Amino acid sequence: MKKIILGSACLLVSTLFASAQTKSIAGFSEQSSAQQRQTETTFNNTLSAENIGATIRQFSDRPHNIGSPAGKLYADQIAARLKDYGFETNIETYQVLFPTPKTRLLEMTSPAAYKAILKEPALKEDATSGQEGQLPTYNAWSADGDVTGDLVFVNYGLPADYDELAKLGVDVKGKIVIAKYGQSWRGIKPKVAQEHGAIGCIIYSDPKDDGYFRGDVYPKGAFKNEYGVQRGSVMDMVVYPGDPLTPGIGSTKDAKRIASHNEAVNLLKIPVLPISYKDAQPLLAALEGPVAPAAWRGALPLTYHIGPGKTKVHLKLEFNWNTVPCYDVIGKIKGAQYPDQWVVRGNHHDAWVNGAADPASGLASMLEEAKSIGALLKSEWKPKRTLVYCAWDGEEPGLIGSTEWLEDHQQELQQKCVVYINTDNNGRGFLEAGGSHALTPLMDGIAKELTDPQTKVSLFERANARQVVNATSTKSKKDALSKKDLDLGALGSGSDYSSFLQHAGIPSLNLGFGGEDEGGEYHSIYDSYDDYRRFKDPGFAYGLALSQTAGLAVLRMANADVLPFNFSSLHKTINSYVTELQSMVDDLRDATATENEVIGKKLYQLAADPTLTYNPPAAKDPIPYIDFSGLKNALDKLQKNADSLSSSSKKMLTAGTSEATFNNKLYQAEQSLLLPDGLPRRSWFKHSIYAPGFYTGYGVKTMPGIREAIEQRNFKEAQEQINAAAAAVNRLAEYLGKL
Repeated sequence: MKKIILGSACLLVSTLFASAQTKSIAGFSEQSSAQQRQTETTFNNTLSAENIGATIRQFSDRPHNIGSPAGKLYADQIAARLKDYGFETNIETYQVLFPTPKTRLLEMTSPAAYKAILKEPALKEDATSGQEGQLPTYNAWSADGDVTGDLVFVNYGLPADYDELAKLGVDVKGKIVIAKYGQSWRGIKPKVAQEHGAIGCIIYSDPKDDGYFRGDVYPKGAFKNEYGVQRGSVMDMVVYPGDPLTPGIGSTKDAKRIASHNEAVNLLKIPVLPISYKDAQPLLAALEGPVAPAAWRGALPLTYHIGPGKTKVHLKLEFNWNTVPCYDVIGKIKGAQYPDQWVVRGNHHDAWVNGAADPASGLASMLEEAKSIGALLKSEWKPKRTLVYCAWDGEEPGLIGSTEWLEDHQQELQQKCVVYINTDNNGRGFLEAGGSHALTPLMDGIAKELTDPQTKVSLFERANARQVVNATSTKSKKDALSKKDLDLGALGSGSDYSSFLQHAGIPSLNLGFGGEDEGGEYHSIYDSYDDYRRFKDPGFAYGLALSQTAGLAVLRMANADVLPFNFSSLHKTINSYVTELQSMVDDLRDATATENEVIGKKLYQLAADPTLTYNPPAAKDPIPYIDFSGLKNALDKLQKNADSLSSSSKKMLTAGTSEATFNNKLYQAEQSLLLPDGLPRRSWFKHSIYAPGFYTGYGVKTMPGIREAIEQRNFKEAQEQINAAAAAVNRLAEYLGKL
């Protein structure tokens, strides 16, 4: 079956390429496009879905968290593979902080006694689920703590949920909260709880979101069984990722460190623990107080109450705060023409437990690309630019390996790195591509040329069909149906592109497939090869599709005559964000006026009839005038200079000329968008266009300084951030105007 899938995929790719021979590739002349397509056809025909499956199995055959013996073994095995493929390979080692649990206790002491199990059982259907060396269920970067308090259910634990609690008269100060996984990155839940005075936080996966409500549970089906637990980091990565003790610098052996983890501003001060829905059920069943709003209720067989009441819990956590080695595997192939222009490709190799989906699925696709590039090398082919293939350690606890490497080599990378191309976990479904929007035409061309292995239409057509199906209005459906080009998503956080893009301003892409690979294995002992081959990507056809997609992006950036950056696409995207922000202010102004009018009418009624009872909220200050003109003027200048640059690039391609200096300036242009002082309250994040949201975590906030200030009704800061963004866009426009 696997061989049939492989043969069909290669035939389809070859046929598709043959039909596109007359089309030029973005960044290539007509003549070099023909040569590049021959290279790409050879590359694709040496990829193997079967080999990808075998690699997933190899790199998920034992637990291998950062600092574990298997983590070092896998780093050595990856390095050996890359060396065998023709890469000059080394392992760069950093010394980083990584906490592991030594005490975990959760018990209900009132109104009845219950001690949580806090363990996932081995299954006979899952060969690796009972191995030695598995990290127990915990949240890395929780604080040590021994607390007892009343329990309160806070839904998903987001700021809006605490607004609802306030309306109901429920205060979590001095209490322990229990929140559902979902709707945000996990670290936001204890962060918001801590801000509201909670002394501890428990997180569980409700079966309505991830369990029997969704479908059959593992091992019969893909969804989370009653014992499954999602491990994960709760570092406040929206402040800064990486080793908490070395913000902004590489965590080398002799690096200057913060004296104690207790002083790190991106670490919590309260204990946090993830549990299964089996352990959550008796706690939730014991709660009293108001019945939870309908939208808060899950699928457990109980009435969801909020508390507080008689339900008290005791949470005790202690951790080993150890320094461990972090092994980054770096393989290079020197460019034949432009050795100081680097195309960097990365995927992490560490996992919480066995990690077949996260990260072995993405790692296997990347290694398969490296194998096919090695085959090209044996045919005397050489890339024009240097290829750098990286397998990061320590991604799971907080993007540690990639962040420390970037910080350690930042000056060199900002000079040499053309693009960083990232992958992570991968599965059956739709192309999901995000990144720097000047690279939209690059990914648009690739998505239209490659074939989806399941539907046999292009990756672009299938991804667009998904948008049509999911459209929530007639207009959005019509817009999707008429769409001609790929939408490249904006990047927040959650994987190893973050430091490259948002700290250093290096153009970045994040690629993967998903949407038909749902299940409950994430960060559990059941993220195994047995689970993956059954439910995530049977036949590994989408592993092959990922190798094709990312591999073509690598090869095109490595060999382009004129690097395919289109700043007109970037202008269009930024302009759309600014239009959104202006509408956001207008909508907020209208909503505030309406709310204040309602309050005024009720106060008038109260004055006219003293028998009425009404406790009015304070009227909100009216929205002041916010001046976007400086930013709009900067965008006009950017559009003019970007369009002029696009015309110049086309002329160079037509003439068959290219210059190393010109290409250098193209890929360094994005650094103009960095804010010298970074974003408010998190100076590590410097990109003016993309950042993870302060209260969304993984989720992106575009034009983050402006958007979040408006959301927080801090209009003075909003104007300051508009001016800062205008200065950044002006810098980019002027930079492009000089090319």
